[in-house]
Amino acid sequence: MLKDHGRYNYRPITERADFDWPGGARLAVYLGLNLEHFAFGEGLGAELAPGGPQPDVLNYAWRDYGNRVGAWRMRDVFDELDLPVSVIANSAMYAYAPELMAAFRARGDEVIGHGRSNSERQSTLPAAQEAALIHEATAVLTEAEGKAPQGWLSPWIAESLETPDLLVEAGYGYTLNWCMDDQPVWMRTRSGPLLSIPYPQEVNDIPAIVARKDGAGAFADMIIDTFEEMRSQSQGQSLVMGIALHPYLVGQPHRLRHLRRALSHIAAQRDDIWLTRCGEIHRYCRDSIADRLA
Repeated sequence: MLKDHGRYNYRPITERADFDWPGGARLAVYLGLNLEHFAFGEGLGAELAPGGPQPDVLNYAWRDYGNRVGAWRMRDVFDELDLPVSVIANSAMYAYAPELMAAFRARGDEVIGHGRSNSERQSTLPAAQEAALIHEATAVLTEAEGKAPQGWLSPWIAESLETPDLLVEAGYGYTLNWCMDDQPVWMRTRSGPLLSIPYPQEVNDIPAIVARKDGAGAFADMIIDTFEEMRSQSQGQSLVMGIALHPYLVGQPHRLRHLRRALSHIAAQRDDIWLTRCGEIHRYCRDSIADRLA
């Protein structure tokens, strides 16, 4: 027998109970904006070019452009198109760039836990240290935002065997770590259910641009093509489409122009979809359709 995670059962998407999103919508769409901070001279980090010996000034500064410039330009696009955002934030962002966090708070956007920084993986820690990391990051977000975050995305999507259990025990209601479905799925933990909300690893600028080297136009086309195909599929079955964005990538001017094109296409269809945030998806699933999710 193959080893199994035991978190959810296999159930084909074609064999599930039907449901609608609020207002009778069939496709829920959210933007996941990753606001991340990195250690200087050590630790993990995406690379524009192969890094040299530390301190790797080239790649550190390239990533920092996202917080200093890219995220602000993206905020202007979100305001222009009246788009809600799910902000996926390292807790280190509050000390490093408090003005940026305040700007998204002023928009009324949700903040999702994303560890302390993206220079580390929680999956390499013993359980007690991982629990302490989750607690530390959660406390910072709670104090700054005036309420505890309900969702979590691990830096680098890194999980230990106990991460879902630790999240529920820390008060979390949903995770974005698992990309196995186009609908929310209830996962089992030792302390109760945890909702998995679809978070994309395809319509995600890091795999697309950093790993596959797709151009800005190709990534924007991917967003539009995914949206149109899922909008068609959702006529038979309600779905979730996430768009994962990082300001040091799509906040660059040549990519932002194409991102604006893709988001404008989606915004023009707002009357036919549910433009929302992850926390609102979680609340609706928990309060209204809990019994219809696999």
